[in-house]
Amino acid sequence: MVGLRTPTMDPTDGSDERTDENRSTGTVREDDGRPAQQSPRRRGVGDPSFEVYEDESTDADVLLAGFSEYGLAGLTAVDYLVDHLDMTDRGHVTTPDLPTITPFDQGTPRHPIRLFGHDDLPIAVLVGELPVPLMAARSFSSALLDWTEAAGVGEIAVLSGVPMAHTESDHRTFYVATEDYRQHRLADADVPPMGSGFTDGVKASLLSQGMESALRVCVYTTPAHPQTPDVPAALRMIETIDEVYGLDVDTGPLEDFAADVEQYYAELAEHVQRTQEEQLPEDRMYM
Repeated sequence: MVGLRTPTMDPTDGSDERTDENRSTGTVREDDGRPAQQSPRRRGVGDPSFEVYEDESTDADVLLAGFSEYGLAGLTAVDYLVDHLDMTDRGHVTTPDLPTITPFDQGTPRHPIRLFGHDDLPIAVLVGELPVPLMAARSFSSALLDWTEAAGVGEIAVLSGVPMAHTESDHRTFYVATEDYRQHRLADADVPPMGSGFTDGVKASLLSQGMESALRVCVYTTPAHPQTPDVPAALRMIETIDEVYGLDVDTGPLEDFAADVEQYYAELAEHVQRTQEEQLPEDRMYM
């Protein structure tokens, strides 16, 4: 049995429709669009605040998310999906309470946590380049869940590479998923479950919310290595997502794509490593 480290993030419950107010403002705040019968998600006193701004409707049923974690495999995978499915920028997540990074490309700054969509796909993608500390995981998750409720998103899948001792036979994607997600998506998929253990942070919050609501939640994970980005790990998760969701993704250009962003991701990985070293708890999963 071997320990796997992971980071942070959180989801929501499925809701019927977005309110007219949310459509017009493009902004979802803590109390906007929450069904009256659902108890509010608790936030700790002094928790950092997050807001999800949707500049244009994603009209998605599913949210795929990847974050700045070990090997950046999940982040590389979702970034590649955005690029090769021609998805467009639909919104972003902001917080005034945490040290931030501001990515830029060709001199143009962009938000570190971005939301993408496509008019012809029922899928939205969240690209999270800003590491979310464990102490902020609950409030980040709550803001994201408030948005998914208002947007009618009923399913969340997180892509996450993890460090672990493994053999070649372990070079595949595993899942940790709520029962309704398994029945809905994985009944005929060739994806094995991850063995016993635990996780924390954002992924734990998402899974916990999924167990207590109609929200379907899955964490797809695969062994990752410290090189940045871990292209084979990202490729395994892309192939799994392609199988499960039928996206018809061409993975051929992935090596070239990774080479193009390697310098940028290498610098991001150094930032992630420094951030993780400052966090006391360690998230562990076991296989």
